[in-house]
Amino acid sequence: MEVWVKAARARRCVAEAGGQPAKLVIPLDQCVIAPVAFAITKCSTARARKDRGPPDMPFQSIEPRRLYRQIADQIRALIDSGEFKAGARLPPERDLAKQLGVSRPSVREALIALEVEGLVEVRIGSGIYVQPAHAAVSGAAEAQAGPFELLRARYVIEAECAALAAKSAKDSQVAAIAAALEEMQQEFEAGEHHPLGGDRLFHMRIAEATNNGALVAVIKLLWEERTGPLYKQLEQHYDSPALWNAALGEHRAVLAAIGAHDARAARSAMQRHLNQAYKRFTTGWGSVSAGK
Repeated sequence: MEVWVKAARARRCVAEAGGQPAKLVIPLDQCVIAPVAFAITKCSTARARKDRGPPDMPFQSIEPRRLYRQIADQIRALIDSGEFKAGARLPPERDLAKQLGVSRPSVREALIALEVEGLVEVRIGSGIYVQPAHAAVSGAAEAQAGPFELLRARYVIEAECAALAAKSAKDSQVAAIAAALEEMQQEFEAGEHHPLGGDRLFHMRIAEATNNGALVAVIKLLWEERTGPLYKQLEQHYDSPALWNAALGEHRAVLAAIGAHDARAARSAMQRHLNQAYKRFTTGWGSVSAGK
């Protein structure tokens, strides 16, 4: 309203001077937009207060679920509704991925979660079959990351740890890495199907050789997930002497590069190791030649 009053006064002054009314130019900071904007803001604030409701409602924050878990929940719902009965074979992995619009690794993570829960059984070379209801265990198999997400994270982080270790490792630290690899070798030769003790120690020793406590903590966290139920369930479908022989050879390449203080070679060797594991875990269910 104030703007229009000013405009009327200006026209009156022009008329009294005997001239023709000129085109009125109003500064932007005086135009009607400002009071309207204030009114809208005031209205929105009032509406927000009105819609906010009681201040202490017992709501909890909603967190996005992992993709593999969403896929698993859809398959679980179809099983619970009787769409897939006990003993029935689920559609092939590639068909599920196409229908759901997701990658095959994500479907595989979901199927592994359902297998951990006892809802399905993966039969190598045959397919995935629905289990009887009494075989299911209570509760969903949860993890901070699916096995393939975990491998991608390790590819990024552990490769840089290897490069840093090559730059900064002392002779005693290189010796500790070598001792961990020797422990892994001995576990394997003693008939350990999963020589994870020496395997984990090898990767932790590399992290320690970076002389960075934050990286040590991160690698420890990644390995807690690595030894979780989802990853171990996936791994057992590929477990074989060939798996661990391949893993040991890849570890030796990493150790050699660190011992030579060749950061580029150490990074490349660790990337190759984890990339091979990813590739082998994404091959068909009928393959037993995989890597850790």
